[in-house]
Amino acid sequence: MQPANHASQRLSNMELLRIISMLMVLAVHFDGASLGLPQLSGDVDRMNGRQAWQLATESITIIGVNCFTLLSGYFVIKLRVKSVAAYLFQCIFYAVGIATVTAITAPNLINYDQWLESWLVLTHTDLWYVPAYFALMLLSPFLNAGFSAMSRKSAVGVTLLFILFNIWAGWWWGGKFNPNGYTIAQLIMMYMTGRMLSLFPSLATGCGRNLTMASTGYVAATAGIFVTSLYMPSLKAFAYNAPFVICASVALFITFMNLHMQSRAINYIARSAFAVYLLHKSPIIWTHLMKPTVYQWWQEHSLWEFSLMMTGLMIVVYIVAMLIDPLRRMLSDIFISTVTKSFRHEHAE
Repeated sequence: MQPANHASQRLSNMELLRIISMLMVLAVHFDGASLGLPQLSGDVDRMNGRQAWQLATESITIIGVNCFTLLSGYFVIKLRVKSVAAYLFQCIFYAVGIATVTAITAPNLINYDQWLESWLVLTHTDLWYVPAYFALMLLSPFLNAGFSAMSRKSAVGVTLLFILFNIWAGWWWGGKFNPNGYTIAQLIMMYMTGRMLSLFPSLATGCGRNLTMASTGYVAATAGIFVTSLYMPSLKAFAYNAPFVICASVALFITFMNLHMQSRAINYIARSAFAVYLLHKSPIIWTHLMKPTVYQWWQEHSLWEFSLMMTGLMIVVYIVAMLIDPLRRMLSDIFISTVTKSFRHEHAE
């Protein structure tokens, strides 16, 4: 089986998906994580407009994290000292930077111990994805080697079995290894799925049939998420490893595989996607700014006004991340250069 090779140039269609995936993450956080989701338990008659809006928004956008991880599997993580250093530096830059600015401008919101803990991005963090993705990076050589050693048929079979295992033992029965998708097991599953999709070039031909079937599948799976949310607890219906959520994630991913395009602007904007997550979900910014602001808007404004304001806030957050991120990239290049030179020097002795 030939390994995936999409790295010669950034595919703007997939970079656009990276941007949209992060906007979806923002929407999920501004909806369910800020406001709480309605629990109808099958009593659909009592659902009002705001509840329907919340469930619909969550149904459409809950796949953001899955799609973000599918991209890693599709393009394949190449574990290097440089990539590890870059990832950790990015996480530390935003965590420590936000903590430091807060200590200077609003010292009542942070103490010295909390500032010190901001450096420990893999252990003292509310951002579950940061340590989970780091673990995925460390495991990626084994996953990549496993796929390379198998035939395409075997790789597909193993991946599908792992998906079914996660759904059955994890999602359905609430197995502790992956009850709702906020685990390393979920990232491994989506990484393997993305890697599996890369084995089928016929899925990315750009033909109208592929595009129609994939987009229709996304709409149908999204409708399935919405319907299940009317009867199941929200944590179950919107779990990252719920069947309809997985199907919607894969369907949207295949849709974008068929949107062939090249754009420097899209590629540039996509470079700051992960920074958006690190910025807005920082415990300080999230707890003291984002969440209370969104909740206040929800209480004080009409649904249409809130929708427009939330959309505007999402755009503002992304723009702010784009304005800050060039500084991070510049400092990161200096840091990585120092680390790699030191690493090479040690191995040369």
